Amino acid sequence: QVQLVESGGGLVQAGGSLRLPCAASGRTSSTAAVGWFRQAPVKEREFVAAVSWRGGATYYADSVKGRFTISRDNAKNTVYLQMNSLKPEDTAVYYCAAGGLSRYPREYDYWGQGTQVTVSS
Repeated sequence: QVQLVESGGGLVQAGGSLRLPCAASGRTSSTAAVGWFRQAPVKEREFVAAVSWRGGATYYADSVKGRFTISRDNAKNTVYLQMNSLKPEDTAVYYCAAGGLSRYPREYDYWGQGTQVTVSS
């Protein structure tokens, strides 16, 4: 089992920044990567970014490329999503997940409870 806890969400003005940590515990060695997803009201959950535990390979959705950065601290078992130049359309509940290195939610076995990010215009 892997437990994931997100934090760092909140209300920010457009153009601002937030950093979301995802603290992982348990058998993280059983997973290849951590991904961030988001879900806005009445929308499907969408991929944001992912990073592999080993090697640190990263992948981003086109909508966040150049604005968001995913990174990991293996010693702390924590993955960070640095979000800059935030836009109102970034408003969503953000989830971190552990599993395979993929853009697809079905490839992730473990999920956090989510943290709300609201960007005001």
